[in-house]
Amino acid sequence: MSGADWWNERAQLEGTVAVVTGGAGGLGEAITKDLTANGVRVALVDRDEAAVGRMAASLTDAGHDAIVQVGDARDPVVLDTLFDATAQRWGRLDTLVNVVGGTFRAPFSEQAPKAWDALIRTNLTHVLHATSRAIPAMRAGGRGGSIVSLTTIEGYRAAPNFAVYSAAKAAVAQFSRTLAVELAPDRIRVNCVAPDLAPTPNMIGIGGEGDADSHPLLDPLNVRVSIPMGRLGTPSDIANAVVFLASGLSSYITGTTLHPDGGTFACSGWFNWPGTGFGNTLPPDVLAAIQGS
Repeated sequence: MSGADWWNERAQLEGTVAVVTGGAGGLGEAITKDLTANGVRVALVDRDEAAVGRMAASLTDAGHDAIVQVGDARDPVVLDTLFDATAQRWGRLDTLVNVVGGTFRAPFSEQAPKAWDALIRTNLTHVLHATSRAIPAMRAGGRGGSIVSLTTIEGYRAAPNFAVYSAAKAAVAQFSRTLAVELAPDRIRVNCVAPDLAPTPNMIGIGGEGDADSHPLLDPLNVRVSIPMGRLGTPSDIANAVVFLASGLSSYITGTTLHPDGGTFACSGWFNWPGTGFGNTLPPDVLAAIQGS
């Protein structure tokens, strides 16, 4: 059996149907393209009209059968339209990928309730809405299914100045873990993917700290120190994890989180200091330089 035959037999993605919220730009773009490359028919919604236009053209040019809509996935009516169109076109649903999310940097004590509500709506509530629509569609098919939600490393460790965001992402993880047990008898699997530094335009814009050429997070020395594998993540790294969880290769995996992050969650507080190696405190030369400045 060739490698391609082995993959196709185990993955069982060809001809399946996926709904992807936020599927036209950034991480969503990579996820949509990788799913369609494996024969998945994708229905996506994204509020970025330009990105939606580019994605629609790309999928059409490649001959993929897809539904591409402009809309805000945080709006339940928009989700109703997307799921209804999916049911009418293909009559099945096998995968849901919840990509939509976002945040801004600010101390909790300086945020108003309106800001809390916006963060929760952007990072948690739409996941509940989309998932509530996916479950009956997957149950109706009798084939099981896979629900994958993008969280973040900040949902699994402390995140100063991102308190509500991290709380909402942690809630998605616990929701997914609990729902995985509820839906296991239906063979519907529920998992999360938690990236860290996989730069997209939205991530680079958080905090207004610079563009792709000057953002301090992307400085090669900072990357070497803060990421054990010594490189930034890419959208493809995240999409790989999503495709795996959508595929039959993960048919016995549910209620868990994959961490495509180069080891940052594992190291949590340990840094690879140049000339010193891993440590969880400042090296003497760095401390001396700071004290002398």
